Amino acid sequence: MFLLYADESGTPGGSDQEHFILAGITVFERKAHWLSLELDKIASRFNPQEPNSVELHGAPMLAGRKFWRKVPKEDRLTAIKDALKLIDGRHYRIIASVVKKSTISPEDPVHYTFQQLITRFDHFLSREHFHFNNTQRGVVIFDKSSKEAPIQALATSFKVDGHEWGNLRNMAEVPVFVDSEATRLIQLADLVAYALFRKFEKGDTQFSDIIERKFDYFGGVQHGLHTAV
Repeated sequence: MFLLYADESGTPGGSDQEHFILAGITVFERKAHWLSLELDKIASRFNPQEPNSVELHGAPMLAGRKFWRKVPKEDRLTAIKDALKLIDGRHYRIIASVVKKSTISPEDPVHYTFQQLITRFDHFLSREHFHFNNTQRGVVIFDKSSKEAPIQALATSFKVDGHEWGNLRNMAEVPVFVDSEATRLIQLADLVAYALFRKFEKGDTQFSDIIERKFDYFGGVQHGLHTAV
C-alpha cells in the first residue's frame, strides 16, 4: 500500500493571503518507518533527550516562534532544508496543487486542490499497476487540523459518484486524519506545503529549490505539481 501524507499551507478564505496549497508525499508503507527515523535524527539536534517533543513545522521554524525562539536562525533553516532533502523523488515523491485564490474564484480552494491531489495520487497508483506490475491501494493521511469534514465528504463523493474526470479506482479507504505531533511524515508534508507557499506567496525559493525535481514524474511529464496561478 502507498500512503500519501498531506498538509495545507495558506488560508482558503480571506484576502490576507493570495495562495492556497495542498501538498503530499507518496510513501510505500514499509518505508514510512525508516523515513520517520531520519526525521527523528533532525529533531534530536534540538532535544536529544526527548526528540519527540520537537515538532518540525515550517512557519514557526522560519519565524523562530514558541519552541524555536531560542534556536539560532541558521540551525532552524538548516533543519528545514535537511528534512526536505530526504525526499528523493524516487521512493518518496511529491504531489501538490497550488492555486491563486482569485484565479479559481468562485471555486472553493479546498475542493479544487483536493480534487487535484487525490486524482493525481490515483493516477500514480494506476501507473504502478499498468507499467510496473505493482498493484497497490492508497490512503491519504491528513493533519487533523485540516478541513476534515469537507474533505471526507469530497472523498466519499469522488469514490461513489466520481469526480470531474472520472472515478477513483485505487483508494483503499477515505482519508485518515491524525495529529501532526504523532507522525513525522505529516510534519514533512507540512514543510513541503510551506516551501511551496513561500515560493508562490513570498517569492522565497530557498526551500522550494530543494524539492524542484522531487515531484511525481513519468514519461517525460511532471504529473506531481499542479498550479493555477
